[in-house]
Amino acid sequence: MYRSHTCGELRLDNQGAEVTLAGWVQTVRKFGSITFVDLRDRYGITQLLFNEALNPRLDETPLGREFVLQVKGTVAERSNKNPKLATGDVEILVNDFAIMNSAATPPFTIEEETDGGDELRMKYRYLDLRRPALKRNLELRYKVNRSVRNYLDTLGFWDIETPFLIKSTPEGARDFIVPSRMNEGQFYALPQSPQTFKQLLMVSGYDRYYQIVKCFRDEDLRADRQPEFTQVDCEMSFVEQEDILNTFEGLFKHVFKDVKGVEIDYNFPRMTWEDAMWNYGNDKPDIRFEMKIQNLKTENKVYAEVLNGVDFKVFSEAETILAIAVPGASEYTRKQLDELTEWVKRPQIGMSGVVNVKCNADGTFKSSVDKFFSEDKLKEVAQFCGANAGDLILILAGPETRTRKAMSELRLEMGNKLGLRNPDDYKPLWVIDFPLFEYAEEENRWVARHHPFTSPKPEQIELMNNPARFGEIKANAYDIVLNGTEIGGGSIRIYQKDLQEKMFAALGMDKEEAHEKFGFLLGAFEYGAPPHGGIAFGFDRLCALLGGQESIRDFIAFPKNNAGRDVMLDAPSAVDKAQLDELGLQHKNS
Repeated sequence: MYRSHTCGELRLDNQGAEVTLAGWVQTVRKFGSITFVDLRDRYGITQLLFNEALNPRLDETPLGREFVLQVKGTVAERSNKNPKLATGDVEILVNDFAIMNSAATPPFTIEEETDGGDELRMKYRYLDLRRPALKRNLELRYKVNRSVRNYLDTLGFWDIETPFLIKSTPEGARDFIVPSRMNEGQFYALPQSPQTFKQLLMVSGYDRYYQIVKCFRDEDLRADRQPEFTQVDCEMSFVEQEDILNTFEGLFKHVFKDVKGVEIDYNFPRMTWEDAMWNYGNDKPDIRFEMKIQNLKTENKVYAEVLNGVDFKVFSEAETILAIAVPGASEYTRKQLDELTEWVKRPQIGMSGVVNVKCNADGTFKSSVDKFFSEDKLKEVAQFCGANAGDLILILAGPETRTRKAMSELRLEMGNKLGLRNPDDYKPLWVIDFPLFEYAEEENRWVARHHPFTSPKPEQIELMNNPARFGEIKANAYDIVLNGTEIGGGSIRIYQKDLQEKMFAALGMDKEEAHEKFGFLLGAFEYGAPPHGGIAFGFDRLCALLGGQESIRDFIAFPKNNAGRDVMLDAPSAVDKAQLDELGLQHKNS
């Protein structure tokens, strides 16, 4: 028997017991004729005490960090207890030990806070995963997985696997493709999602399906993206939007309570896409704090009478003028205001500057544009923006798209500065009524905002016959947003062949192309497809948010870096010419 207990198991109740432990050496501390060792495994850390009789053996074969060690001994009460450890009341009086494997000196410290950089830790990911922080992340991931499965099982959902080697049907992100040896010159694709398969399962009569499934997208990466990621994929038959929202709102409430002990006893707010864009500047609003965007001027029209009579070129020439009232920030110093100006000038924000108006506690007003605004006019602006004494109004002006995005980012930045974005404060909501189409100027065509299987709102289906009105059509679609991050989205699907063909045609596909790419789905719709809809949410992203972190990387056991490389395996890598020959492939530079 390698061990009788784990390193996180023993308590004072075990005092006097003879035990066997095995694990990794965390630290070694010598004090004269005795030695203390912290032994670690997945479950925790236990202190070992090697007495004077065992020290000669330790001198002959010194222990090093990350040595694999087995010890036998007696559980005793510690004289210097450690309240930070679950096992901190006890230690093991070692009477025998065996070094099961030695270890090279690790390239970074395997502690809660490490000295290893991202690339180094990813190269030695098997060592990084020994750290408590990573262990907690993977434990949380497991708990979320278990909680989701338990909830869906109680509602009669079946976990049904779908293929990884499928047909390439590029519409959205770029596919990863896989050459077929047995079908030379032809290729599989790795699925971006099981979208068409889950719809086919609905046609097959499996009316409640789910998978916690790997998906693949060959796209540029960032902190919350990976080329392979996990999503919870769900579909239901004979449902309307309300059924989907209620079912999966229940799922999220269950996970919050089960995993985090957070009970949400209210219905998630619902916000239209248009309201989200006007009030928050984006379609994934963070509603943990107010600070809504006020529109002083849009579409070259002065909507706010407060600006009438103002002769300020920056405003008069701007397509859009947007403002936010930042609570309690009127005491910002000149230095802090200058820093905000530099912040909005950064290339990723792209503005030329920011106008500020201080609403002083004594009822007076002071701005960076006093030359153009009387104090009475500043007071009117403050009233329009809903600002109170002590607030700071920030105004951006410029092209509509850029200004809206910049104000969205500035609002979030001020939320961070004021401590209004507590990661443990969960504020989910649904965003609904998205546009069905958006116009791609560079391609000179309409593209699906969600995907080409999303149904229009029932009352707007007739508009599919009129391309001039495509921009008016709302999708029967919905996103779930948590703390400013989209964590999932779905829609009621098209299930009639003729409507699906109209959708493909609207996206610029002729009948031949539509049947070449999606003939299997169109054919299935001829055999009694039921009304159906579903949702998919990013499992990695949900775990990161529940763990209070922005990046999904540390919630994935073996992630890729920002270049899509596995630096531990050194993948992707070249393959032998013989393998390429078998596949009928030749590298263009060879």
